[in-house]
Amino acid sequence: MNQNTLGDLRVAIVQTSLVWQDIKANRLLLNQKLTGLSDATDLIVLPEMFTTGFSMDTSHAELYPGDTVFWMLEWANKLKSVIMGSLMLNVDGLFRNRLIVAKPNGSHEFYDKRHLFSLAGENEHYTAGQTRLVFEINNWRICPLICYDLRFPVWSRNKNDYDLLIYVANWPSVRSYHWNQLLKARAIENQSYTIGVNRIGQDGNGFEYAGDSQFINPEGNILRNMLNNDEVVVSTLYMESLISYRTKYQFLSDADEFVMI
Repeated sequence: MNQNTLGDLRVAIVQTSLVWQDIKANRLLLNQKLTGLSDATDLIVLPEMFTTGFSMDTSHAELYPGDTVFWMLEWANKLKSVIMGSLMLNVDGLFRNRLIVAKPNGSHEFYDKRHLFSLAGENEHYTAGQTRLVFEINNWRICPLICYDLRFPVWSRNKNDYDLLIYVANWPSVRSYHWNQLLKARAIENQSYTIGVNRIGQDGNGFEYAGDSQFINPEGNILRNMLNNDEVVVSTLYMESLISYRTKYQFLSDADEFVMI
């Protein structure tokens, strides 16, 4: 990061219900949500598996890159914003819960979910990723992760390589307390802005989702919690504030070394 170039980042969270295992219906739903956004937004974040809901039925997987990736790229170009979210993809015969980072210039990057949710059998249907992604927007270094990754602090560990940590999720209401507490913990321990993007409504398995998508500052203070509202919220994150906090409290410099195996 070039600390001589201080820029703010405008991030939009899309918190919505999802149509169970209906890719086209979800894209139409999200078309309505995205239409109201302007090109003043730098980053737009969609929930985990936003085309299907959190499904283990891989018959709904699109061949990578597939129509939805191109749909994301079209919106990124139209809004001149980066758009990210995860979806079910068939990648050379392996099924991935893959987060796509679609850019206005027509390129994209991706992150494959590292920690597969064994309680729901996700590990029996999908192949885990092995590599973390950090991408940049306006000198902001951004690390996107997916749902269950939130429970594993070593994987989320800030090695002084990111400024913003984002989790996209389908996190059920029954464990909302964990969602809210762990997001704050990740922000505090990593001295990073942290964003959690969850869905609302009920899925095809009868699980309820309370939303609680939120923006959290590096001190662990909630800047905005969307509660259970079906809405799109835009918030501005301030680089100067982040640098000032990290300069005053240089806790990351005292951190233990971890080697990822």
